[in-house]
Amino acid sequence: MPDKIRLGILSTAGIGRKRVIPALKQAHNLEVAAVASRDLARAQAFAADLGIPRAYGSYEELLADPAIDAIYNPLPNSMHLEWSVKAAEAGKPMLCEKPLAKDAADAQAMVDAFATRGLLFAEAFMYRFHPQIERVKALIDQGELGTLQTMSAAFTFVVRQEDDIRLSQTLAGGALRDVGCYCINIQRLMTGEEPEQVQGAGRVGAASGVDEALAGVLRFPSGVVGHFDCSLRAQQTHLFDVRGTRGRILIEKAFVPAPDEPTFIRFWHGERYEEIRIPPANHYTLMGADFAAALLENRPPRFAPGDGVANMRVIDTLLAQVNPQ
Repeated sequence: MPDKIRLGILSTAGIGRKRVIPALKQAHNLEVAAVASRDLARAQAFAADLGIPRAYGSYEELLADPAIDAIYNPLPNSMHLEWSVKAAEAGKPMLCEKPLAKDAADAQAMVDAFATRGLLFAEAFMYRFHPQIERVKALIDQGELGTLQTMSAAFTFVVRQEDDIRLSQTLAGGALRDVGCYCINIQRLMTGEEPEQVQGAGRVGAASGVDEALAGVLRFPSGVVGHFDCSLRAQQTHLFDVRGTRGRILIEKAFVPAPDEPTFIRFWHGERYEEIRIPPANHYTLMGADFAAALLENRPPRFAPGDGVANMRVIDTLLAQVNPQ
């Protein structure tokens, strides 16, 4: 059995250059072996900049390379279905960026394409691998907060350029798909439940045609009520707050903590308060290592791909209320 998975990158997307690929290269069991673009010169420049051995001028060439064991897909949301299915047809396992697709139907088709061929498929929700999230989940599961009552989350930032793909209706952009998906996912993760009632309100950009700001309320079967907001036009924040009958936890850097800085879990036990320090960690590296380990050990990913479909169902419901098309 090889000791490293040879990963091919499908596209030269900015998220890969800035955050993901440098972190994936730090995983002990993974080699970033190739990158593909529809422009060979762009792929070659990207590869040279990031120290990637091979570059291809088409996605098809990458998928056909027998020396590539698996694919990382950071393409725009609207392109996830086509190229995920093509990867599955080429026999390549995949780590696909969040959100899984433009809607739940596409997400399910992607999951099915890999499942029917017995191939590994995982959604790249990296925040779930950070030790602070694992610690919060453990505290909740151990009953440290008592019975959960309410949760809140927020993920906002300001898009700097009007031609940003996140403002593109054609490419399935919008605040909810881009960052609100985290807020939904963490609430589903912490409760272990699917919301039975979903309501939303938002603002659709006159020029973009996508939801540029959105707030949602989720009611879970256990009675927990969650609410969140997301925006492409508001000052950056990314927090999670959960409260129970005996305690409260607040994470002020819930989704994109700096990989070289510690994070802090603010924890109230009734009237007592403490800060739990979590050492620095790169959740992209941890996610990549888990994906590679699943392939090497022939086991499922830590989070089932069906979770991505369930997350998209909530997104679909909210978008139908806020931006019916």
